[in-house]
Amino acid sequence: MSTRENGSEEEPVIRDNRKIDPETGQVREPKPAETTAQNDKEQAADRSSSSLASDLASIELATQLAERTADLQRLQAEYSNYRKRVERDRVAVKEQAVAGVLAELLPVLDDIGRARDHGELTGGFAKVSESLEAATGKLGLSTFGTKGEPFDPMVHEALMHSYSPEVTEPTCVEILQPGYRIGERVLRPARVAVAEPEEPAADDN
Repeated sequence: MSTRENGSEEEPVIRDNRKIDPETGQVREPKPAETTAQNDKEQAADRSSSSLASDLASIELATQLAERTADLQRLQAEYSNYRKRVERDRVAVKEQAVAGVLAELLPVLDDIGRARDHGELTGGFAKVSESLEAATGKLGLSTFGTKGEPFDPMVHEALMHSYSPEVTEPTCVEILQPGYRIGERVLRPARVAVAEPEEPAADDN
């Protein structure tokens, strides 16, 4: 009995890995294991390419977002500055308009003051003058200039000048016309008579 017959040895397994069939000359279809490996490599390459594309897209989106954010912040700052500038201009125009109207009323207020000083402010005229003074006060008009206060060329206009032993510095000794202001803005300086300390006596020698 031969060795092959009694099963003591197995027949060798021969695998033909040639990609071209020698008998037909046609390209053989890859075996399932080879196909799977090739597919895995292709999928890995696809995943790598997709990941790279996704990263590039994320970077581009982040860049665009930063640019749009910077544009929005710049526009917001410009709009805020524009609103502040418009508000300042509006307030300035309003103050200028009010000052222009009140400046035209100053001679009327001077006449009312003189009438009051002479005791002529009576009857209905007194009511009208009170209403006018109240209205101008609501618009921010106020008077200044008091007898005995130090002379300030920024708010006083000296119409008369003298010397007096009763003062130690240039002093308003008479208010000829009161001054008017709106807030810190002087519409008209107070017109005053100013006295200075007496001149030092000249040396006899």
